[in-house]
Amino acid sequence: MNSLLLDDIGKLIFRVGFGVLFLMHGINKVIHGIDGIESMVVNAGLPAEIAYGVFVGEVLAPILIIFGWHARIGAVLTAITMVFAFTLAHSHELFELTAHGGWQLELQGMFLLASIAIALSGPGRISINGR
Repeated sequence: MNSLLLDDIGKLIFRVGFGVLFLMHGINKVIHGIDGIESMVVNAGLPAEIAYGVFVGEVLAPILIIFGWHARIGAVLTAITMVFAFTLAHSHELFELTAHGGWQLELQGMFLLASIAIALSGPGRISINGR
């Protein structure tokens, strides 16, 4: 099989897997609301309206990534979302380990690093943008 095709299939699997997993967090916020996020934003001294950015970062951006339509922009948005998550919700866990020796923020770290990887590598040719 052609190595370029394999590269594009790999990007497709990575993009869709990441996007679906990230989108599930956004769907949870659509269903259950963002009161907790609003509280964290206000406690950080920011306007409460910034909390609504979670819908852009956790719903719109993963959809862009899944379909490969402006996926790099979607990936930058998910990376920004993760920086906010690290800062507002998880800063106290930054240097903690789980009972099994893993990093307490493994999921958040993987989301941030995957966002950066997609932003740098692009969606591949099996995408709406096709590049």
